[in-house]
Amino acid sequence: MTTPSQVTDSIARSSVEASAVRKLLWRLLPFLFLLYVVNYLDRINVGFAKLQMQGELGFSNEVFGAAFGIFFFGYSIFQVPSNLALQRVGARRWMAGIMVLWGIVSCCMIFAHTPRGFYRLRFVLGLAEAGFFPGIILYMKTWFPATARARAVAWFMTANPLAGVIGGPISGALLNLHLLGISGWKWMFLLEGIPAVLLAAVVWFTLKDEPNDAVWLDPDEKYWLIEALQQESKMHAHATRQNVLVTILKLSGQILLLMIVYFGLTTSAYGLILWLPSYIHSLSKLGNLGIGFVSVIPYIATAVAMVVVGTRSDRTGKHRLHLAASALSAAVFVFLAAQTNSIVPGMALVSLSLMATFCMQGPFWATATSLMSGTAAAAGIAVINSLGNLGGFYGPYIVGVKQTSGAGFRGGMLVISGCLALAGVVSCLVPGRNERPS
Repeated sequence: MTTPSQVTDSIARSSVEASAVRKLLWRLLPFLFLLYVVNYLDRINVGFAKLQMQGELGFSNEVFGAAFGIFFFGYSIFQVPSNLALQRVGARRWMAGIMVLWGIVSCCMIFAHTPRGFYRLRFVLGLAEAGFFPGIILYMKTWFPATARARAVAWFMTANPLAGVIGGPISGALLNLHLLGISGWKWMFLLEGIPAVLLAAVVWFTLKDEPNDAVWLDPDEKYWLIEALQQESKMHAHATRQNVLVTILKLSGQILLLMIVYFGLTTSAYGLILWLPSYIHSLSKLGNLGIGFVSVIPYIATAVAMVVVGTRSDRTGKHRLHLAASALSAAVFVFLAAQTNSIVPGMALVSLSLMATFCMQGPFWATATSLMSGTAAAAGIAVINSLGNLGGFYGPYIVGVKQTSGAGFRGGMLVISGCLALAGVVSCLVPGRNERPS
């Protein structure tokens, strides 16, 4: 029988939990969000650069499709060692170094004048950015308990669409900037690469590595948070005591399923986003600035939907259900988008496609991080993200190939729809260790 004192303790504990989570969301997420906006913009601005580069340099759609995607080969190679290094030296030092490197490489995109040079720079940019996203996911696991993680990831991941909201008009405007005999696309790469270098200094001096360093948490909040994270870690203590490779092998079946799901997600996300400016251009007569503003529409809708689905996923605890529903919905919307040649229904369906695709992010990472802890989590998250992100090569590349072959955007979208449908089915097979009934 529950005593009055136990009820009082439970209420007090709930109050401390709510207060601690609220502070985590407000103290950590805005800054991490800003970093990811800069990171994501430096990754996708090449889609806008294409509007000028293609005419100036004479690159084919297939060349751009390969360049869009080759980023993810470099991105995949370096993620596991980068995440292990982050765990060894700390997030503050490692993230600051990564940001300086990718900012410099992004600026160097102005020197791309041949297909081979273009490929090389995109590949090196992928290497430079490789450790950022999986490192942040691991960093958030260090701070956010499982009950708040999908919500936190969903808010963090809204940086993806909002990078488009911010970057679309800016990139479109910079394309019209012609100073000192330098083309607009070069100014765009240069001016959008510099913020990463500047923000690296802020990371170095302000980012805290773990909850023990959080002076902005009250003692009872800090105690609750550390205890909650330790209890969560104990649930998978065997994973921290064993060899990382052995642990990864034991989880290989689950990791394989997660990689298939994430491959479908990234195939859709990057296949649509990197070609979005060209898709709008193909359906309208808008100029660069107009395309930049129209591209904002799907990003705004996506940001709102991600938060709603991520929050609901946390509240119900049914992460797999939200993941599968989002994937299958995205498959249907992309399929329908492939059937239209008009700007209004086309943008409406592409917006719905991106909304459903990105709504997979919060539930996906909440599911993935619930299966691993410790060093195994560092390696496992990086393995899933690195190999799953090969969809970031496949999606843009297949769209470029289909366009070159005469199938247009329709051919590439049908392939993307199939990948999403597979992801939706496979997500139902992923174990949901921490799921609870609503």
